[in-house]
Amino acid sequence: MPVIRTHAMSFDASVPVLVVGAGATGMTAALAAADAGAEVVVLERDASPTGTTSMAQGFICAAATRAQKDKGVSDSAEAMFADIMTKTRGQTDERLARTIALESGPTIDWLMADHDFPFDVELAWRTDFGHSVPRLHGLPSRSGTELLGRLIRAGEGRVSLTTNAHVVDVYADDRDRVLGVGLLRPDGTRETIGCAALVLATCGFGANREMVRRFIPEMGDSPYFGHEGDDGEGIQWGMELGAATADMAAFQGYGALSIESGVLVNYNLIMEGGIQVNLTGTRFSNELFDISGQSKQVLAQPGGIAWVVYDERLRQSNLRWPEYQALTKLGMVKSAPDAASLAQLIGVPAAALQATLAHAIACANGEAEDPFGRDFRRNPSLSSEGPYFAAKVTGALFHTQGGLVVDDTARVMRSDGSPMPNLFAGGGTARSISGPGVWGYLPAAGLCMAVTLGRLAGQAAARQA
Repeated sequence: MPVIRTHAMSFDASVPVLVVGAGATGMTAALAAADAGAEVVVLERDASPTGTTSMAQGFICAAATRAQKDKGVSDSAEAMFADIMTKTRGQTDERLARTIALESGPTIDWLMADHDFPFDVELAWRTDFGHSVPRLHGLPSRSGTELLGRLIRAGEGRVSLTTNAHVVDVYADDRDRVLGVGLLRPDGTRETIGCAALVLATCGFGANREMVRRFIPEMGDSPYFGHEGDDGEGIQWGMELGAATADMAAFQGYGALSIESGVLVNYNLIMEGGIQVNLTGTRFSNELFDISGQSKQVLAQPGGIAWVVYDERLRQSNLRWPEYQALTKLGMVKSAPDAASLAQLIGVPAAALQATLAHAIACANGEAEDPFGRDFRRNPSLSSEGPYFAAKVTGALFHTQGGLVVDDTARVMRSDGSPMPNLFAGGGTARSISGPGVWGYLPAAGLCMAVTLGRLAGQAAARQA
């Protein structure tokens, strides 16, 4: 993945705007550039665009949108900015945080108004984990696959998407102006494409164990739930060109990944009243304190596992989620008529599990206080009678949150604070708004960064071209 310095390069073809990566960031950038009148080519290394976007639930957090107004949600960019700064303990970049807060809403509205994306606001997520009002925007299927599919279809006829095109070289002059890229085809054929502006949309580095151990050593051996192509190529190209990076230790974790199937266990089960217990049959944390940091809490338990325990009410309310349907179909959900039977089924002490459930019920009824600080009164209590259900989970690394430093147009910045001449980045390739650690991640911030910076990058690249 070298950066090749040259003054004169004859390319096989040239295009004004070139995008590397056909996930949510790349396709949004391409769509925005096309809307601005630029000719744009997207290079995707896989045979078909899927990537991390297709593995996500497809939620995008955004403020002051038409969809929020339609649901009666009052919000503002200033409120979202305040939430970002509070969640990150004031340790994220204020300029970037304000840009995302200001531009996320217009990005959603643009996709809805100009490209018929039927976003609506998911009220089930309420104000958990840092958002002061409901901000999670989703498509009907609540899947990243639908989001990516709609982005691809929106660009048909105006965006040239080339698959099986693995970019392996970046050509630049001695002033750091990108001239083009070299790509490798599956049959070993090499091609070169010149460009006036380059957008890096190759996601983060979660699949690169060497980079994870270097920058996030605490998750160096943890399970990884992401696309195998997220190996940090775009970040490494930027670094070799002299770009600045920031918050490289930051990441999004998740404390409810089905350990045997690799399918998400919907956190709604916990937000709506469910609990997590370890192999001793007891709770070990406030499950609603930090959805990202819960990954470390679970990994710290015996065997690095926990069980999500819930009742029939919660089973019924979560049947609509594709992930829950998949878990059930794969046999990952255990069920029993009572707590003692469930304990035997999942291999925890029956007396401990019964006492844990009874205490959670008492907390929800205002008869006890949770030693971990969770407010169970926000939801109806768990049932005092069965049936009960459980899913075995572990903690996992989902997305890295550090990356190339960008300005408010998604232009990549050098280490000395000056802008790169014609290089842009977004999504996981760029630094996020999560601050320096695991605790700063706001729900749906990943795809928010993808589409918001993607739109800004596409618009700016089109102007550059």
